[in-house]
Parts: sequence; C-alpha cells; structure tokens
Amino acid sequence: MEMTEMTGVSLKRGALVVEDNDSGVPVEETKKQKLSECSLTKGQDGLQNDFLSISEDVPRPPDTVSTGKGGKNSEAQLEDEEEEEEDGLSEECEEEESESFADMMKHGLTEADVGITKFVSSHQGFSGILKERYSDFVVHEIGKDGRISHLNDLSIPVDEEDPSEDIFTVLTAEEKQRLEELQLFKNKETSVAIEVIEDTKEKRTIIHQAIKSLFPGLETKTEDREGKKYIVAYHAAGKKALANPRKHSWPKSRGSYCHFVLYKENKDTMDAINVLSKYLRVKPNIFSYMGTKDKRAITVQEIAVLKITAQRLAHLNKCLMNFKLGNFSYQKNPLKLGELQGNHFTVVLRNITGTDDQVQQAMNSLKEIGFINYYGMQRFGTTAVPTYQVGRAILQNSWTEVMDLILKPRSGAEKGYLVKCREEWAKTKDPTAALRKLPVKRCVEGQLLRGLSKYGMKNIVSAFGIIPRNNRLMYIHSYQSYVWNNMVSKRIEDYGLKPVPGDLVLKGATATYIEEDDVNNYSIHDVVMPLPGFDVIYPKHKIQEAYREMLTADNLDIDNMRHKIRDYSLSGAYRKIIIRPQNVSWEVVAYDDPKIPLFNTDVDNLEGKTPPVFASEGKYRALKMDFSLPPSTYATMAIREVLKMDTSIKNQTQLNTTWLR
Repeated sequence: MEMTEMTGVSLKRGALVVEDNDSGVPVEETKKQKLSECSLTKGQDGLQNDFLSISEDVPRPPDTVSTGKGGKNSEAQLEDEEEEEEDGLSEECEEEESESFADMMKHGLTEADVGITKFVSSHQGFSGILKERYSDFVVHEIGKDGRISHLNDLSIPVDEEDPSEDIFTVLTAEEKQRLEELQLFKNKETSVAIEVIEDTKEKRTIIHQAIKSLFPGLETKTEDREGKKYIVAYHAAGKKALANPRKHSWPKSRGSYCHFVLYKENKDTMDAINVLSKYLRVKPNIFSYMGTKDKRAITVQEIAVLKITAQRLAHLNKCLMNFKLGNFSYQKNPLKLGELQGNHFTVVLRNITGTDDQVQQAMNSLKEIGFINYYGMQRFGTTAVPTYQVGRAILQNSWTEVMDLILKPRSGAEKGYLVKCREEWAKTKDPTAALRKLPVKRCVEGQLLRGLSKYGMKNIVSAFGIIPRNNRLMYIHSYQSYVWNNMVSKRIEDYGLKPVPGDLVLKGATATYIEEDDVNNYSIHDVVMPLPGFDVIYPKHKIQEAYREMLTADNLDIDNMRHKIRDYSLSGAYRKIIIRPQNVSWEVVAYDDPKIPLFNTDVDNLEGKTPPVFASEGKYRALKMDFSLPPSTYATMAIREVLKMDTSIKNQTQLNTTWLR
C-alpha cells in the first residue's frame, strides 16, 4: 500500500465537488411546500432552520429533536416570539447571496486547514461533479437489523379503532383557523363553538373526533344553545397538552409509537421533523430517529412518533411536496440515536474525466483498502470563523470570546439578514437591536442574542445555554474532530499504513495497546485513534506527545478534560483511522442531457417509472457508485479518495466560479 500527499494533485477546470451540507449552491430549485388539503395559517408550512449543518451520517448527541427553544423559564416567551417569525428570505437577500457566493467562499476553509492532508491510494486522480443535482446523492439508512430502509409501501395498517377519513374534511378552513388559534393561545377566546348543521349523532361524533385528532390539547363537549346543537372546544390541560399527545384516545392494545419510513428531498432531518410537527400541530420532541440525514440529497430513513396514527401521517402525503411517508407499523418503543448500523449511498459523479482504467483502479482501491476516516468539511462550517474555534473557546472557558466568535461580522457565505445582524451587533453591542435584524430567530445567532437580552451581557454562560444542547455540543465536537484529523494525518505521515507497536485497537469497547510481538495479528483497519477526553488513552509512541503539544498550544490540559460546566466535559471516544466500505459496486454510464436523472429513486419505483436506459456513446460520462458505510462516517471523504481532490467549497469555487453563478 502506498500513501500519497495532498500536494501536487492535478485539478481540472470544471470539477466541482460540493460538500454534503448544501452551502448555498443554486443548482436545482427547491419546490415549494404545497398547502392544498392541509389548512394552515401563515408561517406554518415549515421552519427556516439555520443551525449548524451536520453530515448525513453523523448521529447527534442527544436523543430528542431540537425545537430551537431554551430552558423552562424562557420557553413561553420564546414560543410567542417564534410564532411571529417569517419563514423565508426576501428575494433581494437570495439574489444577493447567489451573486456573491463564489467570492465569499474564498474566505472559507480548505481541507488542509482542518487536518485533511493524506490519501491512502496510489491511483491517479480525476475530476467529477458531485451533487450537480441533489438527486445524484441518495442515502438509505441501514437499521439495527442490517436491513436497508426503502419506501415501498404507502398502505395504512387496518385498524378498526381509527376514526374515518371524514375527520379531515368535516371542519371548514375558518373553523380550523379558529381552533388553531385557540390551541396556540393566540387570542382571548377560552372556547370555540361550532354549530352542527346536520344534527345527527354520527355527525357530532365525527366533529368531536376531528377536533381531538387534529388539535391535541383541546377537549370537546356538546351544548344546546337556543334550540341548536354546538360542539364546544376548550383547553383542558393548558400549554402542557401541546407537548404530549392525548393519552385517553389511544387504544391500549396498540403500540404507543407509529414507525414509518420518511423519504425526503433537499431537507435535513431536523428541518423535516419541524415541518411534520407543524402540520400535525405537535411538538417536535415526540419524534425519534436513529441518525440525522443530509440536506442536499434524497434520503430514506426510519422515524418513530408518539401516539400519532398512521392514517394521520399518511394524510401528509397529500399535503407535502419533497416528502413521502410510508411503511407504517405500530411498535412499543421509540427509536434511539446511534441504533443504526450505517447508511447505504448511491452517488453519481457527473462529467468525469477519468479513463475507464483510472476509474477501475480508484474503485478497486476504495473497495480493497478504503479511505482515511476523516471528519468531513461540513463538520467545521463554511465561513471564516470555523466551528472548531468556538468549541476551543468553550473548552477554554473564554465566554466573551465564544460570544464574539458567534456574533462578530465575518467573511464567507451567509444570508443577507445575518450580515445585517452582525453589523448591528458590531456597532451597538445591543442584543435587542441586533435581534430585530433577524427575520429568522431560530438560528444560533438569534438564540444567543435572545439569551443575552434575557440574562444580560455579564451572564454569557446562561445566555449561551438557551441554544439547544445539540448545537452547543456540536461546537466542542467540532474541536475534537479538528484535533483527530490533524493527529491521524501525523500518524499516517510518521508510520504509514501498517500497525506499529504502541498503536491502539479495540477489544470490545476497551482500547488496548499493540505490543511488539503481537503486531502481525493486526492490520491498519483495526487501528483506532482517540478523540481527546478524560476517559481515553493515547497511543504509546510519539503521536501521544503530538496530542499533548496540540492541546497545550490551544491552552488546554490534556490531563484534565473535565469542564466546570458538566455538559462541556469531554470524555473522549475512539475512531478507526481507515474505513473499508461494504457492498461496493459501480458503473460508468454515458449521457447527453445533464438534467436527466441517472437512476430511479424509491418514489420513482412506487410510481412505476422505467429506469433510465443508457447509450453506449454520449456527450458526458458519469460514475455511478454504491457503497455502505458505518455511522459517523463521511461519504464525501470516500469520494475524495476516489477523485483525489480537495472537497472544500473554497477550493472548488476557486477552480471554477462560473459554475456557481
């Protein structure tokens, strides 16, 4: 096995590899959410979520979905403010962003900035375009039983206890709006009365069922008023009822969770669940899943939701574009983060320049040797302030620096309103004034500013605590990833692609050293390296000192990774340095039209579409590859190894900015 450096690789014009977090590349327009058949008030058709991006195959630390809200004492206030938000960008902002994107990305990170410098294979690299269309990148989750999740059944389980389909049509749009406002405490009404026009017991029953099913938190009763029958809806349990679906109407014989397969296009998992929760009028934290999936892709994964019927979920298929729900079943338990075995990827690299021999060598190497298990570029952000810098400041307990790094103006690709917010902050240091510049307050910046308004500038720790735990921890995990990438590059530079005495391997969950007389019993695929923390050991060779030197230079004590705030104490973990993908297959196909899909999706198959037929000759060539990866592994790093190219957006925009304009 040979190991090659990043330097000296030939990069051809026109080769653009866009990383997994869709940093503003305006290639394929996103379809707008369809509102027919689902009565929603303004602002209810989804959330603009500007949290840190995470890769499609990296589980988040906590096992609940972030709702973008702070602690208990601020939740009501935040809810009131968030309901007033606008969910989109103005056309002016979007136009400005797309026009200047390539220039702004010149300030972003390259792979070398985050320690990604080595390759394991010796083949010659070639160019290709990744995610020219988001449909060129398809992710199917692999469940804990080893089965790949597919959406192939839209039928609803037969259940005599389910209410009739009439519950979706029995209420008028105006009645639904009044009930929605009542449920969300948006007006002064304490109840809403709906007249029963055709007064029969069956009609009254359907109206009762419709209100209770569509508006969790409301109870109903029948009243006679001046000889007319009315169904009166009212609050039974106050705001708490919104967080917990009603218990009394769920059959005891049925599992409490409805599991389903979610097919989504161009939305990350958090955004998707926020959209579903808005349509269902429930809190996002009643959903659970095994891993987050990428935005700029088509992804298929299993989701579980507490006490929402398959019938109600299936109704969303009539309301939402770019989503499809199916394969419903009732189960006793929710899903837990990290339970998945991994993800299966189907990836198309368009307009490749490599010869058939080069492609063959590259793919054989990927199959037989694998790739360096680096944390991908999306782990570190896209602006001139990398997320690992914020994480380092948190670990240093430098809270003023944390605030400054998150809020200060910076170069890089950002939405126009964020730029204005940062300018206001730099000018006034007034969190309330800066917050007014944000139409979308669920972003990290908005939450921190709201925290500073609430707790004051002298209590940055509490203000920062308003940001959901997921997102706070992502900063320090980014720093751990930054250290790990750099140390693995040094390990490979110093010792190559073979195990050496003092390396670490896992026996069960325990790390042990490779001894001199045991070294031939292991391969490079067994070797792990630690993410820094208080509960790990370090290699017993000179890489241990390299860890110490790197953390010391960052004013951190490798022997004391406990933080005075427990959430930010790092226990550490171990990660394999080389990953060999499973189920690897590939083919080179010729095509003439760059807009045509090059394979069928699950929805295409459900709709009976014929798979594409390829000619032997075409204007362009594409490499279609399939492979499976374990959790917390970046597909972009596997593709990097095939192409031998820097996958950072900065590098790609410098190669060919016209493609992005």
